[in-house]
Amino acid sequence: MSPGLLFSFVIAYFVILLVVAWYTGRNSNNDSFFIGNRNSNWMLVAFGMIGTSLSGVTFVSVPGAVGKEAFSYMQITLGYFIGYLTIAYILIPLYYRLHLTSIYNYLDTRFGRYSYKTGASFFILSRTLGATARLYLVVRILQDAILSSFGVPFWLTTLIILLMILLYTYEGGVKTIVYTDTLQTSCMLAGLIICTIYILKHMDLSVAGSFTAMHEKGLTTVFNFDPDSKLFFVKQILAGAFITITMTGMDQEMMQKNISVKTLKDSKKNMVSLAFIMVIVIGLFLYLGGLLHIFGAAQGVTETGDKLFPALALQHMPPVISVIFIIALISALFPSADGAMTALTSSICIDILGLQRRSDWSDAQKKKIRQRIHLLMAFIFLLFVLLFEWIDNPSMIGVILKIAAYTYGPLLGLFSFGILSKRQVEDKWVPVVCVAAPLLCFVVDKYQSVLFGDFQIGLELLIINGLFTYLGLLIIKKKDVQMA
Repeated sequence: MSPGLLFSFVIAYFVILLVVAWYTGRNSNNDSFFIGNRNSNWMLVAFGMIGTSLSGVTFVSVPGAVGKEAFSYMQITLGYFIGYLTIAYILIPLYYRLHLTSIYNYLDTRFGRYSYKTGASFFILSRTLGATARLYLVVRILQDAILSSFGVPFWLTTLIILLMILLYTYEGGVKTIVYTDTLQTSCMLAGLIICTIYILKHMDLSVAGSFTAMHEKGLTTVFNFDPDSKLFFVKQILAGAFITITMTGMDQEMMQKNISVKTLKDSKKNMVSLAFIMVIVIGLFLYLGGLLHIFGAAQGVTETGDKLFPALALQHMPPVISVIFIIALISALFPSADGAMTALTSSICIDILGLQRRSDWSDAQKKKIRQRIHLLMAFIFLLFVLLFEWIDNPSMIGVILKIAAYTYGPLLGLFSFGILSKRQVEDKWVPVVCVAAPLLCFVVDKYQSVLFGDFQIGLELLIINGLFTYLGLLIIKKKDVQMA
């Protein structure tokens, strides 16, 4: 299929998004943008969050990683399940009880203004790096598959995508995203299922026969029982649980959608439903990954990792499958990018600028400031995507999880100390502790072979980072002063 025809399908899909955005964003205000007027349907939020949680990285990287790590990603997914239940029954009730718009207001209430600003700042750093890494991967594929043939440079492709996202999130924010995410998740899952069915039909395989073929190639191994390995199942499950607790439960983007749900009960339903759905969906992605490696070997394809799925879908499958792949890929891209940009705008406005506390600004002024921040975030996204293009890592899912280990660790330590301990801390020293903890983790990670011998630290670095932060907060606690 010609790049021009593929591009026309992309434009048609985007027009549909704009229509949804126009319809849902009418008469929107700042409350609509930040928390959807606390009137979102929990089933729509739960379904849409599948797309936000997975992103284009999962769509491409998880199947691509099967060739190297088999089905071991399922170990992390089981940890995700534990993490979602923890969020449902510990964190969400806390956020509803305090009637939070920004979840980092909890840190202000619990410790003070420095802790509040520190938590929000780490979220802004974490989500900016993570979202732009996800965005880079999909833009790179779209660039290679479509726009490079028109002579469009990479930076302009990125700018076009960001302008598209701005157009449908500029007014409605969360109120719009709840609906667009539902549409996009549907397209992404349809693409996953259709590609899976096509490969099974093309290779004349049954589901049982495909598992046999995968097993013969060593692709179906789930659990790793070597304690020294980074893929040891205990490490992976623990890491998965804490990754979810931090990257979902302590992340403004993800919780912004949850606290937009009408009631606490419905918000819990949303999170528990998501826990079960994610296990099934990621299992399907791993299964597709096994099929892609079998199909790729039969086609003589040499691409591996993130490049395998795009190469097969665009060069070795019928044109209709190529179109479905591109639409599904964009559907995986937009929920992670639009939600991140909206949440970062919200956090800067509420947490850093104190927009809701400024009684000297009119609603019109607040809206204008919010819109300017939204534009600024789009520009920052552009710069970071170009940075990742320069780095050009072959497996972006590893990069994203590594970023999370360093940047979400302090949030894990802050929230854990606030919930598990009744002690107060010297608030002005909290930023120092939260900067020192990741630096200590970097030293541990860099010299782990010297410190631990054959024992390898993987994604559980996030837990170590949170522990360092927790211990640092113990050191700066106020003497004999506890929460009532």
